[in-house]
Amino acid sequence: MDSVAKSLTESLSSVGIPSWLVVLLISMIPLLELRGSILVAGILLKMKFLPTYISAVIGNMIPIPFILLFITTIFNFMKKMPVVNKFPDWCEKKALKHSAQIEKYGYFGLYLFVAIPLPGTGAWTGSLLAVLFGLDFKKSLLSIFLGVLTAGCVMSVIAFGVNGLINLF
Repeated sequence: MDSVAKSLTESLSSVGIPSWLVVLLISMIPLLELRGSILVAGILLKMKFLPTYISAVIGNMIPIPFILLFITTIFNFMKKMPVVNKFPDWCEKKALKHSAQIEKYGYFGLYLFVAIPLPGTGAWTGSLLAVLFGLDFKKSLLSIFLGVLTAGCVMSVIAFGVNGLINLF
């Protein structure tokens, strides 16, 4: 288990934040996202599948419309600030390393990119790629949402196992 996710989980839980909210908050964090939050819920918090899945999906999707709408403006602003001016370029280069799938398959490629839980993939990077390729907001949002739903199912099987999913509540 990632030590950052474990420390964050312990800190949030120790101040009385409910488990479902811990999962939702972790799902909003880049790099951890839904993948990390479902593992935290299943392994550390011993949550049931359904509240985990719902919290993780909602949490992972909260920042996505804002990324799709405002990341260009935020990056342009950051590029003018000496302390962080290289960060936007780094993010863009990192995201573009995964661009072949989107170039080849468009929105379906975006869905697959988000749906397959591998390092460097996910809703945050998928959103950045959608912006970099100038994809339509609504279609991108739908592709990313479907990808998050699928990734949530895959990660739930990993975290809970098939037997854990049978007992949904």
